[in-house]
Amino acid sequence: MKIKFESNQDYQLQAVQSVVNLIEGQALADSKFEISFSRNGKSIAFSEKGVSNNMMLSEANLLKNVQAVQQANGIALSDKLEVLKGDKGIWFPNFTVEMETGTGKTYTYLRTIYELNEVYGFKKFVIVVPSIAIREGVVKNLQITHDHFQDLYKNPAVNFVMYDSKNKSTLRNFAVSDAIQILVINIDSFTKDNNIINTMSEKGIKPIEFIQATNPIVIIDEPQNFETEVRRQAIINLNPAFTLRYSATHKNLYNLVYSLNPVQAYDLGLVKQIEVDGITSDNNYNSAFIQYKGVTNEKANYKAKIVIHVNDKNGVVQKEIKAKVGDDLYELSNKRDIYQGYTITGISRQDEYIEFDNGIVVTEGQTQGGMTDDVMKFQIERTIRHHFAKARKLKSKRIKVLSLFFIDRVANYRNYDNPEDMRGKFAVWFEEAFNRIQALPVNKDVIPYDRKQVHNGYFSSDKTGKGAVKKEIWIDSKEGNTKKDDETFKLIMQEKERLLSMDEPLQFIFSHSALREGWDNPNVFQICTLNETKSEMKKRQEIGRGLRLPVNSDGVRIQDKNINILTVIANETYEDFSKALQTEIQTETSVDFSGRIKNTREKARVSLSKELTIENYPLLFDIWERIKYRTTYSVEFETKKLISKTIEELQDFNLVPKVKQPILESRTARLEFIKDKEDNVIALEGTLQDSAMTRIEAADYPIPDIYAYIQNKLNITRSTIYQILKGSNRLDELNINPQMFLDSLIAAIQRNLNALLVEGVKYKAINGSAYEMTLLNNEEVTYLSSLFPKKNNQKLSDKTIYKATPIDETGQPTGIDDFICVNTDSDIECDFAEGCNADENVKFFFKLPKKFKIPTPIGNYNPDWAVVLEEEGKSKVYFVAETKGTRDWQALRPSEAMKIKCGEKHFELFKDKNIEYKLAITAKDLY
Repeated sequence: MKIKFESNQDYQLQAVQSVVNLIEGQALADSKFEISFSRNGKSIAFSEKGVSNNMMLSEANLLKNVQAVQQANGIALSDKLEVLKGDKGIWFPNFTVEMETGTGKTYTYLRTIYELNEVYGFKKFVIVVPSIAIREGVVKNLQITHDHFQDLYKNPAVNFVMYDSKNKSTLRNFAVSDAIQILVINIDSFTKDNNIINTMSEKGIKPIEFIQATNPIVIIDEPQNFETEVRRQAIINLNPAFTLRYSATHKNLYNLVYSLNPVQAYDLGLVKQIEVDGITSDNNYNSAFIQYKGVTNEKANYKAKIVIHVNDKNGVVQKEIKAKVGDDLYELSNKRDIYQGYTITGISRQDEYIEFDNGIVVTEGQTQGGMTDDVMKFQIERTIRHHFAKARKLKSKRIKVLSLFFIDRVANYRNYDNPEDMRGKFAVWFEEAFNRIQALPVNKDVIPYDRKQVHNGYFSSDKTGKGAVKKEIWIDSKEGNTKKDDETFKLIMQEKERLLSMDEPLQFIFSHSALREGWDNPNVFQICTLNETKSEMKKRQEIGRGLRLPVNSDGVRIQDKNINILTVIANETYEDFSKALQTEIQTETSVDFSGRIKNTREKARVSLSKELTIENYPLLFDIWERIKYRTTYSVEFETKKLISKTIEELQDFNLVPKVKQPILESRTARLEFIKDKEDNVIALEGTLQDSAMTRIEAADYPIPDIYAYIQNKLNITRSTIYQILKGSNRLDELNINPQMFLDSLIAAIQRNLNALLVEGVKYKAINGSAYEMTLLNNEEVTYLSSLFPKKNNQKLSDKTIYKATPIDETGQPTGIDDFICVNTDSDIECDFAEGCNADENVKFFFKLPKKFKIPTPIGNYNPDWAVVLEEEGKSKVYFVAETKGTRDWQALRPSEAMKIKCGEKHFELFKDKNIEYKLAITAKDLY
């Protein structure tokens, strides 16, 4: 199979354009040069023609661009440009892009490479990664996106290569080639002086000098791993033009220019929704429970703060104690036998651990015990049940389901002490549970494979022996950069597509640490953590392996929210997992994630509350008869008007400033940040103190094919372009700064074209074509937390059409009373429903079905609400309402505003049917 990539994802395009806009004003310049290497001022006998990037913008201009991008993206403004400085006058800025895991971060920065080449002619790019896992993932993405980008960008010459210290010629080719060059390299390959890349060759050249000479744009993947001084110096040593830093979990946000945080990604449906199946053992005091919370220093004696289970007069209770070296937990627990052998032999403040005389070591934040075999067995069973349920639902859609188990000890899955049966206890439990669940009548033919075929584990391995006694021993591995890691991770990355095939039996994957970073597969629908010590990775890291939206067997991405659900089978309660995840996100991103994690056991079946008849729903039939008509549209606008409007704008230098020759500018101002109520910086005002400016020496910049360049961006004729250029009287600016001129020209044309499209769109009803009311008869299962009212805490009576039947995890009614409800997609919609319910003048309201779509020039549009309003003494008014967080048209995204305005024009056709269309926040906005 071949994964298909979407080229029109707004949030990815915005991230790409944000980076492109950072260097607005950069000229297209000849980047050919002669590479000559020297040592101590003396030239050596080596010289070659090469190709480099040629950054021409000053620090002041870059800061101005950064602030403009930040203001456009609603990001706090930088008061200065954050740069890294090295020897010999080297300096370069860091730019940060924050994108949530699973939203296509790698795709975005690869597309940025192509865009920077197309717009500014840059050709040399280095992608630096922190681990072998991520390196293999990047190379895999370069391979599978190659054809996609070639189609998008008209087949530019491009070469990508993974750095190999055994093949030094790759760096020479990187420097001298005139094609787009993308080098993928692990940070540990060039941090040390004795790395091959930093070692002088027989010709007196260090291989890294080939990279330095090209002034590459350096893309840093997961930069939170690069914050040590050694790694910062290694990046400086590459001599970058600038760095682009991409991650979901940045440690430092240097010059942040784009942010897509977890809450935004979650709310927009760009990642899977999350549900948690929390499994705990109540009153389980049958193992030696120890939670180590750190060290306290009392009278120069180290004491460990420990939580244990203690015998109390009322039974066993959990209690925090302080203990020193030599203390026996058997005595401190009031002689609970399970603590025999737990005498403390060491406490380390520096390394954050305590050690007991039985050899057990517990580090700070860890929990020992409290996780019985019965609980882990049940976790495995629950995972398999969830897996079969998803597989049943998705088999006809040709969507492969994968489940991922994280384990803390490889021996629990593979037992090498028994060559005849190497299954560890997890593998035994898995196969037993799989056989039971597969044999259920409801699961007949869902997974047509034997238990041994469907599961496997990925760990690091040692190969020992030769010939007939040659064997592969799987070992407990930690994250690292060993060759064993390299071999294992390479296998994982190169077989990603194989796992997505319906013909591949493997669908349950066990992993120790190998798959925790740098690996994901879009079709992971279940994640289960089996840890005896409960030493948990971060929740965001755990769920990150399964957030990406799934694909079907044709490689097409699935956008259905009813399918895109990740189930986490956790060894803790749903509430604890949810709280921990929320805390992480709030700590790392300063945003609120409350209420967005759904409880897998709190669901409802939503269906019509009564039979769909006019007697049962007179107001529904009344309004439906007024809005049901399908329409088609045409767009009429005069090309002359586009030309004249654009020329008028181009001739106004206040709207489109005169293009200037590239300059170096210094501006010193006393700055004042303007902040909103949440203390976020929203604007920057300053009083200019002094300024200085010097122009770059005039150059003969290459002029691109103007018509081809503009037509690649806009669907207009060469004649139209010619008339706009001629009428603008600004063609002379093309020679001053070709790129800046073309960007300004395209922006002016696009603004006027969009305005004319909306102004000129006309709708007409399609004779005999209407939406059937059967669209409303659509039963679905959803979460109770997505419904209004919440858990039947208010009454809707007959003001709307659906009812909710609470169900359990098997789909059977729980016995809780049905209640009238509205299925909402956001807090704004929930508030609107609450307002309609409370307003006595609102006689009837309901959400329009998803398939009720109005065609527009930029895609189909699905309005939100239909409402019947009747004030006392007045006639009924019938509304179609769109709920947004604002009624300010300027605050809406351009595509949103265009679709809503088209919606207005669609419903204007039916004014005679007493239909009004409103943009609303609350029900009061209907008046």
